[in-house]
Amino acid sequence: MIPLAAELLKLNHHVIIASGEEHLNLIRSELPGCTFMLFPGFNPRYSRYMPQYLSMFLKIPLLAYHVFLEHIRLRKIIKKYSVDIVISDNRFGLWNRGIKSVYVTHMLLIPFPGRLKFMEPAGIFLHSLIIRKYNLCFIPDLPGERNISGRLSHGIRIPGNVRYIGILSRFMLNNQAVCLPEEKKYNTVILSGPEPQKEILKQKLIRLFSDKEPPTIMLEGKPGKEVIKRRSGNITIYNHLASDQLRNVITGSELVVSRSGYTTIMDLVALNCSALLIPTPGQTEQEYLAEYLTEQGLFSFIRQRDAGKEIAVPEKKSYNAYRITEESRKLLRLALSELLSEPHK
Repeated sequence: MIPLAAELLKLNHHVIIASGEEHLNLIRSELPGCTFMLFPGFNPRYSRYMPQYLSMFLKIPLLAYHVFLEHIRLRKIIKKYSVDIVISDNRFGLWNRGIKSVYVTHMLLIPFPGRLKFMEPAGIFLHSLIIRKYNLCFIPDLPGERNISGRLSHGIRIPGNVRYIGILSRFMLNNQAVCLPEEKKYNTVILSGPEPQKEILKQKLIRLFSDKEPPTIMLEGKPGKEVIKRRSGNITIYNHLASDQLRNVITGSELVVSRSGYTTIMDLVALNCSALLIPTPGQTEQEYLAEYLTEQGLFSFIRQRDAGKEIAVPEKKSYNAYRITEESRKLLRLALSELLSEPHK
């Protein structure tokens, strides 16, 4: 959402950012020219033992309740602030017939595990019903074969209001070149995703890297009003870093270890950096992306259950990040031009 909002600010639009508190802390530092509003979303806590797809299935009634509340609350916000356009990130209920609305997702297809794959067509159909309630659906990926979301948003029949807008990363907001140091002397671990699996991975990697060389920088993914730094053995742990600092840490790393969340992947692609991906167990989207991008030769991956063992530095992958980001900028501007120029239907 940060590069989308930044592009709208360049076009002299008044942008209101509505989000949960944790994300607001990050976005405030990145986009100080916006208005901010607390708008918590559905935030399920993943199970430590139960398969994640089963855990999510049991939470469907709670999700439906949140979608209903979001839809009602949006009406009040539109009226209070005279909103013209709402752009939402995977929020099922943030559409309104009186204004333009945009749904952003990289998953037209929600992958099902193993024997449940036969349910995927039904999932595509139900998701398309949601997408059609919006004026446009933005997919943050490239069209064609050179893409990073694979079958999640390619090779299936898509609604007519879908537009590919290129990858989105806050590291694309300027044209600063990525300067790699001659000698890399540390590893970087980027933590993200839901608890308790996030903490489980953190403890595994602390045990693995705390007495290893080179030193490790661990980023907890917990944005706050200030940066908190502490040490654990040979690991320096930060709750979060500003974009410029994070950019330098990632591009200067000998090894990057991260989840295979889509936002993290887009950031790494924008920085022309590969990584060792460790998908969240049972999160079928992340498991698919890790395997798909490894097959494409862009990343490497291991399972979380193997993360407590010795980790070798994977072979450096290479791809034309400059070409990808330039094409992405063009696609985003084209999509926004369509959104802002066409009258509301």
